[in-house]
Amino acid sequence: MSKPLHDAGIDPRNRDILISVNGALVPRAEAMVSVFDSGFILGDGVWEGLRVVDGGVPFLREHVERLYEGAKAIFMDIGLAPDALAERLFACIDANGMRDGVHVRLMVTRGVKATPYQDPRVTISPPTIVIIPEHKTPDPAHFERGLSLHTVHVRRGAPDVQDQKLNSHSKLNCITACIQAANAGADEALMLDPQGFVATCNSTHFFLVRRGEVWTSTGQYCIPGITRAAMIRLCRANGIPVFEKQFSLYDVYGADEAFVTGTFAGLTPVRIIDGRPVRHPLSAEPWSGAGPVSRRLSELYKGLAAQDSRRSLA
Repeated sequence: MSKPLHDAGIDPRNRDILISVNGALVPRAEAMVSVFDSGFILGDGVWEGLRVVDGGVPFLREHVERLYEGAKAIFMDIGLAPDALAERLFACIDANGMRDGVHVRLMVTRGVKATPYQDPRVTISPPTIVIIPEHKTPDPAHFERGLSLHTVHVRRGAPDVQDQKLNSHSKLNCITACIQAANAGADEALMLDPQGFVATCNSTHFFLVRRGEVWTSTGQYCIPGITRAAMIRLCRANGIPVFEKQFSLYDVYGADEAFVTGTFAGLTPVRIIDGRPVRHPLSAEPWSGAGPVSRRLSELYKGLAAQDSRRSLA
């Protein structure tokens, strides 16, 4: 039975969390935005997913930079300086007494509309900023059993349609990809770019290992992943050959190892892709867990995330 990465079970502590809505700390049951909000009506906004480690957020500067870069790309003024937004983030985390095992969704929309219409000029309020911290940790069973991937027909579109580098609220193509993969019994969708090369997954970034080399896509058809970039840096710093390149499903099916990365779970190994077990082509052995390169990178990433956990942009 397939199980999404973010299906971490229901933590009863989340019933009583405080959510930051435009700077006001509101109990979960009372947190709400207007039905005229741009995010609700149109998916008009940008967002970030963050982890809390030892009271800080790993790669905080990179996440905030990506948020503001996305806002600039859609001509949206967040209305707060980056340092002020970081202060609001930690005010919410601290108000909930959180230090570890927490995932945060930070969302910014263009604001409230005078009427349900796409034109930004009918926006009548400042941007809506919502911060939702939850007690939520990855299920360790995912790492041990590995994920199953299914290649879907839904493509990562070209930038002249909607630039896939934008981490926007509009995620319908990823949602339809996710649905198709789930209906095929898989945990995650593997998505191709307009030319038919492998791009990314519906909610994570895809990597493979072939003959000691780590490969990932060019990055032209996926968001600039923070964990993806960290994994590439770790490979280079530790003598592991790594390449951002075009490759096809032929290369994927012949991989020795495969894994996906994301802020929530770090590195998660892949067990099977389109019904084909992930293993060396000459091996008759069944998948027996994450391979040596995947395990090494997973441990290196945990150390890097703990080292980089911070509470300010400085």
